[in-house]
Amino acid sequence: MGLDNVAVQWPRTGRFYDPVAPAEFVDFGDIVDIVDMPRISAPTAALAELIAKTGTVRATAYTELVDLLLGLEGVLYATDAAAEDEDPVIDPDGCAWVASGIERFVAGHRAHGEAVTFDSVSEVLRSLLADGRLAEQQLRWLDSRLDALRDDSGEPPLWNFTCAELAVLAAFYRRCADRGFAVYADA
Repeated sequence: MGLDNVAVQWPRTGRFYDPVAPAEFVDFGDIVDIVDMPRISAPTAALAELIAKTGTVRATAYTELVDLLLGLEGVLYATDAAAEDEDPVIDPDGCAWVASGIERFVAGHRAHGEAVTFDSVSEVLRSLLADGRLAEQQLRWLDSRLDALRDDSGEPPLWNFTCAELAVLAAFYRRCADRGFAVYADA
């Protein structure tokens, strides 16, 4: 199966969260307006179309990357909420935080090209952390996180994203935050 992040009404009423009507995301079907890119990859278009039709992101492919970018584990699974015996939901403030992190990364990555790979993510994060207050400590943390993502033979994950695709992903969470929606992590 996998992980879906479904836009839901916040706060919930009754026992269950009500899904947000897909009409709230219908403009995602016009991908050119969202990412301002002349050539759109098939995965980017597919992500935007799914959001436009369902108000949902198939989040499984993005979990490792988002966790790395935001420095936590299980962000898109909403594991903090689940651990506290709450529903696995990212509230509107959390959606704004997720969107901001992805948006900052995309802005920083543009100078490295459109293709987002394990190596390019490593370069961008290193350059962002090198100027930080605790640069040495943060770079050691980054190295340990990057090493943990490698498989038993030392190979990195085969990430094959584009900046445009991640911009669409960020736009989904930004829309939820701006309109006061939450995201239910349906695994």
